[in-house]
Amino acid sequence: MSYSFNVRGATKAEAMEKVVAELDKVVAAQPVHSADRAQAQAAAEAFIGLIPDSNENQEVAVTASGWVSWDLAGSDTVVKAASANVSASLVAKEKA
Repeated sequence: MSYSFNVRGATKAEAMEKVVAELDKVVAAQPVHSADRAQAQAAAEAFIGLIPDSNENQEVAVTASGWVSWDLAGSDTVVKAASANVSASLVAKEKA
């Protein structure tokens, strides 16, 4: 199962809130991603933390994607492979 999303926020905190909300949606639609959600969220937090705070002309843009491969062992899900990709950057505010 895989996912991909993009979010923008006026601040790093707002962008992270939107990442959390998108990961909530991913797990609701694809419950197997509960296995890798914490790692994807931690990666987003780490990359958002690397960039400086935005100014009045900027927004924080985050792109995230990932996938997992798994087997069922009885009633347990065993993740065999996983990937997460995250980028965070300051971008010019979109014009209304």
